[in-house]
Amino acid sequence: MSRPRTPAVVVLLVAALLASAVAGLALGPVRIAPGQVLDIVLGGPGRRGGAFASIVWDVRMPRVLLGAVVGAGLAVAGTVLQALVRNPLADPFLLGASSGASLGAVLVIVLGAGAAGTAGTAGALGAVGAIGALGVPAAAFAGSMGALVAVYAMARRGGTMTTGRLILAGVAVQYVLSALTSLVLVLAAHPDQLRSVLFWTLGGLGGARWDELPLPAAALLAGTALLIALARPLDLLLAGEEGARTLGLDTGRFRAAVFVLTSLVIGVLVAFSGAIGFVGLMVPHAARMVVGAGHRALLPVAALGGAVFLTLADLVARTAAAPEEIPVGVVTALVGGPFFLWMLRRSTRVEGVAG
Repeated sequence: MSRPRTPAVVVLLVAALLASAVAGLALGPVRIAPGQVLDIVLGGPGRRGGAFASIVWDVRMPRVLLGAVVGAGLAVAGTVLQALVRNPLADPFLLGASSGASLGAVLVIVLGAGAAGTAGTAGALGAVGAIGALGVPAAAFAGSMGALVAVYAMARRGGTMTTGRLILAGVAVQYVLSALTSLVLVLAAHPDQLRSVLFWTLGGLGGARWDELPLPAAALLAGTALLIALARPLDLLLAGEEGARTLGLDTGRFRAAVFVLTSLVIGVLVAFSGAIGFVGLMVPHAARMVVGAGHRALLPVAALGGAVFLTLADLVARTAAAPEEIPVGVVTALVGGPFFLWMLRRSTRVEGVAG
């Protein structure tokens, strides 16, 4: 079967993203008709008269936009990590990057504040006022980078990287980082800090605010643009280590540079959303099935797919158990867990290692 053309796929995904955004703005504890949502949005931020307009612009719109940005970024990061390690089972969560970023952010929250603010992203950033608003993203980046380097070093031990070793290293680092985060949770002195730490361990978009959107959006746009510019070297890695070197690519230096860039994107995103797993595993795989493995087409399609997926996942998290809210990381895990098991069963290389 021939693959659909990339422009057609992009148009369909943009339409799906717009539809999911409208649904995210319309549905919740207070339901607003989609037509009224469109009227409020198209009327601009100046149309703030009434409770519905306030709900759309001040509460739901920042959350929907942050979900789209984080979903797109995690999908792009997962796509690139899968190319770097030549393994479709790699993603920011399974390789420990999200857990490392969460640990870094949590340490800043607990150690950098005498008393935390309210739960969520706003409270997390407010709790580190003495350090500055960039303290949490910077610590999250350091944790993400450290986790990826540790997993990569362990997987490459002995000069070769196997699927089984990569998965074992990622799971080991993830468990260690999760244990350290739990230790910080136990030792946290203030109840407000406990709530902030839980936000990072479960993931959530409830603390989204307009003034926090520029940084993750800038990280997504800049990181994705640079990675699309590196599409050809990423494609060369698909030919294997020796093949890429024969074609003139310095694989060691290139991998190191892209790992830094990917860690920066992941760290900034997780600093505003907490640890949300499986987006970077499922979406790149689905996008690759649709448009192929070429990264110039794959990366934009994965970004749009990730934005759609996390926007819908957050909608489910807000409405499935209303009036209670489920952490969005729980929703993505419920979908991603079975998907990961299906991929394990489908991968002949993993089966060979397991056997």
